[in-house]
Amino acid sequence: MSHAIRALAAVAGIVSFAAAASAQTTDLVPQPLGVTAVTIAPQKTGYAPVNGLKMYYEVYGHGGTPLVLIHGAFSAIGTSFGALIPGLAANRQVIAVEVQGHGHTADIDRPMSLEAFADDTVALVDSLGIKQADYFGYSNGAAVALQVVIRHPEAVRKLVFLSATYRLDGIQPGLMSGLGEMKWEMMIGSPWYDEYQRIAPNPGDFPKLFAKKTAMDRQMKDIPDTTIAAIKSPVLIALGDSDLPTAEHAVKMYRLLGGGGFGDTPAGLPNSQLAIIPGASHVSVATKANLLVPIVTEFLDGAVKN
Repeated sequence: MSHAIRALAAVAGIVSFAAAASAQTTDLVPQPLGVTAVTIAPQKTGYAPVNGLKMYYEVYGHGGTPLVLIHGAFSAIGTSFGALIPGLAANRQVIAVEVQGHGHTADIDRPMSLEAFADDTVALVDSLGIKQADYFGYSNGAAVALQVVIRHPEAVRKLVFLSATYRLDGIQPGLMSGLGEMKWEMMIGSPWYDEYQRIAPNPGDFPKLFAKKTAMDRQMKDIPDTTIAAIKSPVLIALGDSDLPTAEHAVKMYRLLGGGGFGDTPAGLPNSQLAIIPGASHVSVATKANLLVPIVTEFLDGAVKN
């Protein structure tokens, strides 16, 4: 896939604002681009009947507060989190989901929206008997996870927000131009298209997925700053230093969440955190297991001050 097509595919993904394990070990090293599968076996896989969907999920690891993973657009569990799950599941239960029309989850006769994806995910987690969890969204999945904490604040203990924005002007200048010219055929040969062909119940539906996702993007609205500032759950904002979101946007979001001040005062550090991953693009940031897993783990394990 050419650099131009890779860039457009990445933009398409972010524009939405944007026990087998117990016996195995994993080295936390950067993984190659195009990781398309998890290298440890899930303890459980299944489909949950939620809101008319048969929504697919996988469970890894055990212990701690459950961590729910939400993948990027056109992606699924493997291409979004294949490099990260082994490390994340080392000391906690991880529940990875696949949203409407993505991966193993078949589409239904319903428009796609971030809000619907968020409600579906919370319903799935609730069906597993879990009332509160940590959420980790990547790219479009981060936008979904943001809707989870906005719409269902009681369901979220902590949020990891990787490589996304809450406003369209947070995307790198110039990247949106040309997006309207993107066609589904440009995805052929990409890891995301290949993954879909391998695991989707109806592999021929990729053009339909592309059309519905594009229609969803046209309905997007910026989230008000006041809504972000009202979030009570601690948030880890993470992005690559050469990512689709700008660093300036990430800093603005961090300040809205109470961060960005001088930490060596009696007030101490804020509950929310900001991490910029060096040498990482929108696509490659999810392969940086050696950097991301320790940062995410420390954030999730850290105490929350009142």
